[in-house]
Amino acid sequence: MATNYFQIIRNKTIFSKFLKREVKYDVILPLSYDPVRKFPTLYMNDGQDLEKLAPAQLCQRHYETGGSPFIWVSIHTNERRLQEYGTSYVADYKKRGALATAYMRFMTEEMMPHIRKITPSSSLSAENYFCGFSLGGLSAFDIVWENPALFSRAGVFSGSFWWRSKSYEEGYDEDHDRIMHNKIKEGPFKPGLKFWFECGTNDETEDRNNNGVIDSIEDTLELIDELRAIGYTEADTTYLEVLGGEHNFNTWQAVFKDFLDWALEDV
Repeated sequence: MATNYFQIIRNKTIFSKFLKREVKYDVILPLSYDPVRKFPTLYMNDGQDLEKLAPAQLCQRHYETGGSPFIWVSIHTNERRLQEYGTSYVADYKKRGALATAYMRFMTEEMMPHIRKITPSSSLSAENYFCGFSLGGLSAFDIVWENPALFSRAGVFSGSFWWRSKSYEEGYDEDHDRIMHNKIKEGPFKPGLKFWFECGTNDETEDRNNNGVIDSIEDTLELIDELRAIGYTEADTTYLEVLGGEHNFNTWQAVFKDFLDWALEDV
């Protein structure tokens, strides 16, 4: 699909030696021409669901309201999603996410160089962003956190920050067993990173400690607390809570323009 502003190119592929498979992706390119200009680039997990975000309408509105040109790369996943997404270096208590490190290496050592080779994508960390939904949101956050020299911003929609190293039956303790919280708690402040979080009040019904706050919201807010504890400010950690918002693309699509405006605000 082409417009006066952008072009959507679907179902391109790249072979990954780290994942040992062909990876499909879509790319949305700005039609702005400048022989020397490099464009900010947004990478997105669960790219097979790109159409659920109504990307053509989102991009059209973005450009018609004066938005800056950018490249949008949506990486498809497959039946190995529960293994390739997650937290690098640490699988969860069911050994899910065992390929998350390989996926991170695919993204940073194969996908990003490939996109820079075939498109005018910027190599500046300040102009590279990653987003995702649910478990894909956890993955995007983790990859940005582990690679501050490559990315500057992460967008997480209903992130799976419950990802943990122990089951409830093993004596799960939220203060010690949530993997991403521990990564933040044990890691240094990394200058230049900014984070955008969305949760819906109807993301789920689980409330493991019966405090009246659903787990997805509590896990997200407490992750933000960990970020604040090591030096990130309110300006670095944006949180959007959607009243009545659910764990689906209807909710995520409705607020994606807000995320896009945030991601590109300094461009």
